[in-house]
Amino acid sequence: MAVRTDLFTSPDYFLTDELFTEEQKLIRDAVRAYVKKEISPIIEEYAQRSAFPRQIVPQMGALGCFGPTIPLEYGGGGLDHISYGLMMQELERGDSGVRSTASVQGSLVMYPIFEFGSEEQRKKYLPLLAAGEWLGCFGLTEPDHGSDPASMTTAFKDAGDHVVLNGAKMWISNAPEAQLAVVWAKDENEEIRGLLVERGMEGFSTPLTHGKWSLRASCTGELVFDNVKVPKQNILPNVKGLKGPLSCLTKARYGISWGALGAAMDCYDTALRYSLERTQFGRPIAGFQLQQKKLAEMITEITKAQLLNWRLGKLMDEHKATPQQVSMAKRNACEIAADIAREARQMLGAMGITGEYPVMRHMMNIESVITYEGTHDIHLLITGMDITGVNAFK
Repeated sequence: MAVRTDLFTSPDYFLTDELFTEEQKLIRDAVRAYVKKEISPIIEEYAQRSAFPRQIVPQMGALGCFGPTIPLEYGGGGLDHISYGLMMQELERGDSGVRSTASVQGSLVMYPIFEFGSEEQRKKYLPLLAAGEWLGCFGLTEPDHGSDPASMTTAFKDAGDHVVLNGAKMWISNAPEAQLAVVWAKDENEEIRGLLVERGMEGFSTPLTHGKWSLRASCTGELVFDNVKVPKQNILPNVKGLKGPLSCLTKARYGISWGALGAAMDCYDTALRYSLERTQFGRPIAGFQLQQKKLAEMITEITKAQLLNWRLGKLMDEHKATPQQVSMAKRNACEIAADIAREARQMLGAMGITGEYPVMRHMMNIESVITYEGTHDIHLLITGMDITGVNAFK
């Protein structure tokens, strides 16, 4: 397959760049340059083969994409949440699978170790993960328990200086390549705890998930625990219950709200450029009313999402953001990205389904992003419960 030249120009209809600090823009531009150089030229070929580009893990570690809000003393970037969001936006502009790799590493693995781990756990694992020397994964979803994690059946029993873990997790990003898994399981009192399970522990396996039509350049697998002996010092000491995994998901959903916007921006930019170059009936298709309608609606939704994400980032940095606000932003970004990808695909006609353009890949990827870390409908119910005070889940 021919290498695609990345001609992306970021849409900024309401001059949102003026809302960012110089440091935030420098960070964004560094990740954008990385994506143009290292991701865009290879990603179509990896997606076509359904292969994971392993080389991106140390690359993203060196760039500071893993745990950018984690303090510097543990190998993180010590950055604000808008910088983190802009990094995720640029990575997903390249590919949702690439951003997923970074999101899982930073928000679902490094964050719980930093927030709920012991000082010994922080010092042991965080620098390795931040540098991309180790890849991590997050085990919450089970084959029979997705949107209802409280019903999980993975569990462990006390066995002296260690515990014995049994069960399985499914749809786990990074699992087949990960050296470390943050696993949520129930103890003998039915309390949910976090355990740090290392590759090589006897009885721990990570089968690859085959046959995906979405996130094809991301490695997805299962986590299987067959009487795995986990040392007690590998249990996260400072959290019990669903608060642990749900707070991780809030952090990751925030990153997705920026990431999905990046995919939407790439689809819009591709459709706009194509419409100015593609001639039908003697003129560029950009001159036809229906095509202008599509483009005008795309840039409107992108602009609204840019402003929403920026405001959410400010609230995150001020420790004022609620999980419900994060849910709204995640759902909104995924919805507009899915709609924009479909409209862009139509504008490109038959060319839209080929790997010569990124639109169909984004379109398929967003079908996963709109589902994972809280489905579209679940996030609607989270908002609904927040504004009415009535729980529609039960």
